[in-house]
Amino acid sequence: MDQHREGRTGLAGLPDLWRRAAALLALAGMVVFGVLSLVFVINSVLAIVATVGGLALAVGGAWWVVTERDRRRIWGAAAIAAGFVVMTWAMGHALVAADAIVLRLIIAVGVLGVAVASARYALAPDLHALDRRRDTQRPQRPVLICNPRSGGGKVERFGLRSAAAELGVETIELEPGGNLEQLARDAVARGADCLGMAGGDGSQAIVAAVAVEHDLPFVCVSAGTRNHFALDLGLDRDDPRRTLLAFRDAVERRVDYGTVNGRLFVNNVSLGVYATIVAEESYRADKAHTAAAMLPDLLGPTARPFDLQLTTPSGRHVDGAFVILVSNNPYVANTSLDAATRRRMDTGTLGVIAVSTSTAAEAARLMARSAVGLRKTSPFWHEFTAGSVEIRSRSGHAAAGIDGEPVELTTPLTIRSHPRGLRLLVPSDNEAIAARRQAREVNLRALVDVAAGRLPRL
Repeated sequence: MDQHREGRTGLAGLPDLWRRAAALLALAGMVVFGVLSLVFVINSVLAIVATVGGLALAVGGAWWVVTERDRRRIWGAAAIAAGFVVMTWAMGHALVAADAIVLRLIIAVGVLGVAVASARYALAPDLHALDRRRDTQRPQRPVLICNPRSGGGKVERFGLRSAAAELGVETIELEPGGNLEQLARDAVARGADCLGMAGGDGSQAIVAAVAVEHDLPFVCVSAGTRNHFALDLGLDRDDPRRTLLAFRDAVERRVDYGTVNGRLFVNNVSLGVYATIVAEESYRADKAHTAAAMLPDLLGPTARPFDLQLTTPSGRHVDGAFVILVSNNPYVANTSLDAATRRRMDTGTLGVIAVSTSTAAEAARLMARSAVGLRKTSPFWHEFTAGSVEIRSRSGHAAAGIDGEPVELTTPLTIRSHPRGLRLLVPSDNEAIAARRQAREVNLRALVDVAAGRLPRL
């Protein structure tokens, strides 16, 4: 069997009869759900049009509230209220006009639920096969660097230093004003054969860069505020002590990382309005007030377009986008329970999203298309995946947020994905958790492959 394909799918062999049946059931369920949805749309055209129009009105008003000052903000608030009134009327009309709508919705949701559950079963790897894999050799001289101020003091609150010591792991504390990168390098110089970081995403990236440079395994301990990297890896964010088990009973996962002009990142690089706001000194003390004060100058009618340019893989030139987000593996950017997270960390691609609206009308048009599933057809929404992307500016520099840390970079920015370049040690149950996350990606082509008895092309 092709070992690369086996590694990508996670299947221990060709799909068995149960998985093939589940794939067929999922495909049939999707067809039925599509028919039911079409019937509902035909019977509710007026309500749907009114709902989309009300949403566009509310979004246009919200744009004025955010980007204008004084009286225009009041008009924007009025537009938001009017939009919600229209949407409420439309929903009420649909409930009255549609016969047995509740029953139809229950049937449609039930069909969709069966289809999604069947698809996940059909595409999920053989979790028992994962359980049978041999554990990775235990590090002999592991080192965990702790940031005691990260996450409101999670290191102390969860007793991470003492828990690590019980596992035979040396701990190093990052002092105020200390050099985190130098601490990691010094640990390697003393013979560390595994590096771990207990802190936020920015700290994870710094220590991971040293681990990659020396081809050492890395342990991510979620002791920051949000810990997006740990979330998308499927690690336990509620109790970081569980992740410490990776120093003792672990498997090795190879995951991607990204670089921007050679600097490693694990989550994303943000440019435009967000990067400009977080660079302000006052942002740390009062995020909401700083953003509210700056947004009218950044996005209002007198604002200058952002000096950012990029070219999509199709050759389309994008100039002046006020948001550019380049992520290490693409985020889920649709309506889903796991929206704004990454289902996979080993696709070998960057996810790129850019938004280039500049007026309330353009924002309303974009949101109206998004409401009917046509966001990608908007001239103001640019979304794609690529192995690398170049961001340019005429000034020769750009403000950026790298894993949430504000920096000023020279342009052009060369952002690249490094497929499976990070050796990550995780607790032995993490591969099964990651496999379930990956199975949320319902791929029609893969379902057809499984139904036909072939390995799915994910």
